[in-house]
Amino acid sequence: MVASELRPGAVSSFGRNAALVAAVLGWLFDGFEMGLFPLIGGPAIKDLLGADALPGAADKWFGAIIAVFLVGAATGGVLFGWLGDVIGRVRAMSLSIFTYAVFTGLCGFATEAWHVAALRFIASLGMGGEWSLGVALVNEIWPGKSRAVTAGLIGAAANVGFLLVALLSLGLGGVIDGARGMLLGLGLPEATVTMLLANSAWRLLMISGALPALLIFLIRMGVPESEKWQAESDRGATSHWMKVDLVGVLVGGLAALSIIWAWSPAGLASGPAAIVTAVGLVVAAAGYLYPVLRYLGRAEAAGTLATGSGRHVVAMMLFGAGLAGVTLLGTWGSIQWIPRWAMQLGGTAAPHAKEYSQIATALGAIIATFATALIADRIGRRPTFAMLCLATIVAALWLYQGHDAFGPSFLAAAFLAGGISASFYGFFPLYFPELFPTAVRATGQGFSFNFGRIIAAIGGLQTATLMGYFGGSFPKAGSVLVAIYLVGAMIVWLGPETKGRPLPD
Repeated sequence: MVASELRPGAVSSFGRNAALVAAVLGWLFDGFEMGLFPLIGGPAIKDLLGADALPGAADKWFGAIIAVFLVGAATGGVLFGWLGDVIGRVRAMSLSIFTYAVFTGLCGFATEAWHVAALRFIASLGMGGEWSLGVALVNEIWPGKSRAVTAGLIGAAANVGFLLVALLSLGLGGVIDGARGMLLGLGLPEATVTMLLANSAWRLLMISGALPALLIFLIRMGVPESEKWQAESDRGATSHWMKVDLVGVLVGGLAALSIIWAWSPAGLASGPAAIVTAVGLVVAAAGYLYPVLRYLGRAEAAGTLATGSGRHVVAMMLFGAGLAGVTLLGTWGSIQWIPRWAMQLGGTAAPHAKEYSQIATALGAIIATFATALIADRIGRRPTFAMLCLATIVAALWLYQGHDAFGPSFLAAAFLAGGISASFYGFFPLYFPELFPTAVRATGQGFSFNFGRIIAAIGGLQTATLMGYFGGSFPKAGSVLVAIYLVGAMIVWLGPETKGRPLPD
C-alpha cells in the first residue's frame, strides 16, 4: 500500500529546514573526514611506525586502514539503520554523528598504527549510519515535489567536504603556522604544541574531526521526528525489531573483515583469497540481512505487514546493493586514484597537481550530483542511471587514454570524469528511499548503499594488483576497472521506475 504525501503543514518550515541543514552538514563533514585521511594518513602512519619500520610498511597500513574504514561504514549503515527504524531517525542520527565525531577525534591521541585502524573502524560505523538516517529523515518530512532538490543538496554536500580538504592541503603551511600561534596563546606548553603540529599537523586535524559533534545540539533542539516513522511506531510496527538479531550484523562484519585480511599483505595467496572472498560475501550479505529477515517474519505473522511483502523488501535491498556496489567500486577502485596519478604526472614541475586535480573533480561532483537528482526527476530513475553509467565510461576513457601529462586538458577531463562518476551520490538519496516502506526504510537504505562499500574495499585492494599486471600503468588499470559501469547500466532495469510516485507506506 502506498501512503499519501506528507501534508505540507504537518511539520513546521523551521523543522523541515533544520532537518535538511543537519543532514547536509552531517554529510559535508563526512566528505571532509573521508578526504582528510588520504591527506594526513601517510604522515600519521609514518610518525606512528617510527624510523625503524620495514620498507613498505606504511603503504600496507594505509591500504588496510582504508579497507577497514569501508567495512566499518558498511556495518554501521546496517547497524544504525536498524537503530533508526527502532528508536527513530533523530535519536539514531544523533548517536551516529556522536560516534564518528568522537572516535575520529580520538585518532589524534593514537600511539600505534593499529590504534588508528581500530578507532577509524568505530568512527566509520557512525559515518555509514549517518547517510541512511539523514536521507530517510529528509525524504519523510519534506513534500514529494521537493525530494529531487533535497537529494541533490545531500549528494553535493559530501563533495563540498572533499573540496575543502583540497583547499586545506594547498594552505596547510599557513594553517599550521596560524594554529601554532593560537595554541601557544591559549597557554599550551611548547612541547604539546609541537607534538600536535608535527608531521603535517595530523594529530590536530584528527582532533578537529570531533567538531561535527556540535551538530547533535542542532538535531536535538530543532529537528522534528519523522511523522511517518512516528505513525509506524504508534501502530506497533517498530516493536518487531529485536536486539538479539544484531548478532547477524556482527557475523557479517567479521566475514567482511576476513575478506580484507585475505587480500592483505599478511593474508593468503590469490587462489585461497578468492575462495574466502566468495564465501565471505555470501556470509556478510546473509549476516547484514538477518535482522531484516527476522523483522519481516515477525511483522507478517503479526499482520502489520502484508504477507509476501517481505520478499519484495529483500529483493530491493539486494538490487540497491548491486547499484551501489557498481558505483562505489568504480569510484574507489578507479576515480579516487586521479589525484595520486596527477601527482605522478606533474612531478616537480607541478607540485600541487594533486590538490588542483582534487579541486577539479570536487567541483565537477558538486555540480553533477545536484543536477543528476533534477534530471532523474524529469526523465526517470532508470534511464538516468543507465545514461550516467555509460557517460562515466566515456569520460574516464578520455581522461585515462587521452592524457599523459598534467595540464589544463587533464584538469578539464578530471572535472568531467570526477563529476559524472560522483553524480550517483545525488541519485541514491532520491531513489533508495522510494524502494522501501517506512518501517524498514533506514535499514534498507543502509544495507543498499553501504554493502557496496565492501565490494569497493575488495576492488580497491585489486587496483594495485591490476596495475602490476599492466606494468605499473594506472591509466590501463583504471580503464579496465570502469568497465564495471556496464553492469550497472544493465541491472538498473531489474528495479522499479518510481518517478512521480509517493514514498511507500
